[in-house]
Amino acid sequence: MEATNTESKLRHVEKDVLIPKKMREKAKELCADKVEAFTHCCKESGFFMVFKCREENAALKECLTRHYQDPAFFEECKQEYIREKLEFESTGIPTKNRKQKLPTSM
Repeated sequence: MEATNTESKLRHVEKDVLIPKKMREKAKELCADKVEAFTHCCKESGFFMVFKCREENAALKECLTRHYQDPAFFEECKQEYIREKLEFESTGIPTKNRKQKLPTSM
Protein backbone atom coordinates (compact mmCIF):
# COMPACT_ATOMS: atom_id res chain seq x y z
CA MET A 1 0.00 0.00 0.00
CA GLU A 2 2.88 2.36 0.76
CA ALA A 3 4.33 1.89 -2.73
CA THR A 4 1.08 2.97 -4.40
CA ASN A 5 0.89 5.96 -2.03
CA THR A 6 4.47 6.94 -2.96
CA GLU A 7 3.76 6.26 -6.62
CA SER A 8 0.93 8.79 -6.69
CA LYS A 9 3.15 11.35 -4.95
CA LEU A 10 6.02 11.27 -7.46
CA ARG A 11 7.19 14.77 -8.21
CA HIS A 12 7.46 16.18 -11.71
CA VAL A 13 11.27 16.04 -11.59
CA GLU A 14 11.16 12.37 -10.58
CA LYS A 15 8.84 11.40 -13.43
CA ASP A 16 10.53 13.50 -16.10
CA VAL A 17 14.20 13.50 -15.05
CA LEU A 18 15.20 10.90 -12.48
CA ILE A 19 13.28 7.90 -13.82
CA PRO A 20 14.38 8.57 -17.45
CA LYS A 21 17.97 8.88 -16.15
CA LYS A 22 17.63 5.43 -14.58
CA MET A 23 16.18 4.17 -17.88
CA ARG A 24 19.20 5.51 -19.81
CA GLU A 25 21.63 3.84 -17.41
CA LYS A 26 19.86 0.49 -17.57
CA ALA A 27 19.41 0.70 -21.37
CA LYS A 28 23.16 1.29 -21.79
CA GLU A 29 23.79 -1.87 -19.76
CA LEU A 30 21.28 -3.85 -21.85
CA CYS A 31 22.81 -2.54 -25.11
CA ALA A 32 26.40 -2.95 -23.89
CA ASP A 33 27.50 -4.88 -26.99
CA LYS A 34 26.32 -2.09 -29.31
CA VAL A 35 27.86 0.60 -27.09
CA GLU A 36 31.17 -1.29 -27.18
CA ALA A 37 31.02 -1.69 -30.98
CA PHE A 38 30.31 2.02 -31.49
CA THR A 39 33.06 3.05 -29.05
CA HIS A 40 35.56 0.74 -30.74
CA CYS A 41 34.65 2.09 -34.19
CA CYS A 42 35.00 5.71 -33.01
CA LYS A 43 38.41 5.08 -31.47
CA GLU A 44 39.69 3.45 -34.66
CA SER A 45 38.18 5.98 -37.07
CA GLY A 46 39.26 9.18 -35.38
CA PHE A 47 38.12 12.26 -37.29
CA PHE A 48 36.20 10.21 -39.89
CA MET A 49 33.98 8.47 -37.31
CA VAL A 50 30.98 10.47 -38.51
CA PHE A 51 31.16 8.69 -41.85
CA LYS A 52 32.64 5.32 -40.91
CA CYS A 53 30.52 4.49 -37.85
CA ARG A 54 27.04 5.19 -39.20
CA GLU A 55 26.03 1.55 -39.07
CA GLU A 56 27.17 1.09 -35.45
CA ASN A 57 25.54 4.38 -34.46
CA ALA A 58 22.23 3.38 -36.07
CA ALA A 59 22.27 0.00 -34.31
CA LEU A 60 22.99 1.67 -30.97
CA LYS A 61 20.23 4.25 -31.43
CA GLU A 62 17.75 1.54 -32.41
CA CYS A 63 18.56 -0.55 -29.35
CA LEU A 64 18.34 2.39 -26.94
CA THR A 65 15.14 3.76 -28.51
CA ARG A 66 13.48 0.35 -28.27
CA HIS A 67 14.06 0.39 -24.51
CA TYR A 68 13.11 4.06 -24.05
CA GLN A 69 9.75 3.54 -25.77
CA ASP A 70 8.87 0.31 -23.94
CA PRO A 71 6.16 1.04 -21.32
CA ALA A 72 7.05 -2.14 -19.39
CA PHE A 73 10.68 -0.99 -19.15
CA PHE A 74 9.53 2.42 -17.89
CA GLU A 75 7.34 0.75 -15.26
CA GLU A 76 10.22 -1.51 -14.19
CA CYS A 77 12.55 1.50 -13.77
CA LYS A 78 9.83 3.44 -11.95
CA GLN A 79 9.27 0.61 -9.46
CA GLU A 80 13.04 0.31 -8.92
CA TYR A 81 13.23 4.07 -8.30
CA ILE A 82 10.35 3.88 -5.81
CA ARG A 83 12.03 1.00 -3.94
CA GLU A 84 15.28 2.98 -3.73
CA LYS A 85 13.40 6.07 -2.58
CA LEU A 86 11.55 4.17 0.16
CA GLU A 87 14.79 2.53 1.27
CA PHE A 88 16.50 5.91 1.44
CA GLU A 89 13.60 7.34 3.46
CA SER A 90 13.85 4.51 5.98
CA THR A 91 17.67 4.33 6.26
CA GLY A 92 18.86 7.81 5.28
CA ILE A 93 21.70 6.24 3.26
CA PRO A 94 21.79 6.87 -0.51
CA THR A 95 21.92 3.79 -2.76
CA LYS A 96 25.39 4.54 -4.08
CA ASN A 97 26.78 4.80 -0.54
CA ARG A 98 24.91 1.71 0.62
CA LYS A 99 26.68 -0.43 -1.96
CA GLN A 100 30.15 0.55 -0.75
CA LYS A 101 31.94 -1.93 1.46
CA LEU A 102 32.58 -1.01 5.04
CA PRO A 103 36.15 -1.24 6.36
CA THR A 104 36.83 -4.55 8.08
CA SER A 105 39.04 -3.13 10.82
CA MET A 106 38.57 0.12 12.67
